[in-house]
Amino acid sequence: MTAAGHGGKWLVALALFWSVLAVVLALPARTSAQTTERIVIDPRTGLAINGFDAVGYFTDAQPMLGRSDLEYPFAGAVWRFRNEGNRAAFAGKPEIYMPQFGGYDPIAVARGLATPGHPMLWVIAGKRLYLFHDTESRDRFIAEEQQAIEAASAKWPTVMHELAN
Repeated sequence: MTAAGHGGKWLVALALFWSVLAVVLALPARTSAQTTERIVIDPRTGLAINGFDAVGYFTDAQPMLGRSDLEYPFAGAVWRFRNEGNRAAFAGKPEIYMPQFGGYDPIAVARGLATPGHPMLWVIAGKRLYLFHDTESRDRFIAEEQQAIEAASAKWPTVMHELAN
């Protein structure tokens, strides 16, 4: 097969990935009335960040799935990691690596809503990980980072209180 043939398959796979991502992102936002966790957890698996390695955002500068044989239970969730070093780093300082606001979108939190962030829509700001529900929220956060963090921080205690224990 020619290089162009391999490139064509890669382009089809990439187009399929973006199509699936677009469908996922188009799902309606969950509000605090529909949310029961203080940390966004997949209710079917118990996984935080849909199984993505929280430390990998910092070490690899990209979301990377963790392995089922490298898990660490923390704060009512199961966290997965790509390697032992990442798991050890998280176990030593989970507050550094776990997403801020429990993985809820900080723009929504600033409005008093608990809208889960998506692990593929992320930003590291001030050495902390933030996840976003959609690209619009992420772009707004980037444009007004400090104000967004302050607004979400001010509302987070109220939003967290509304979430079930």
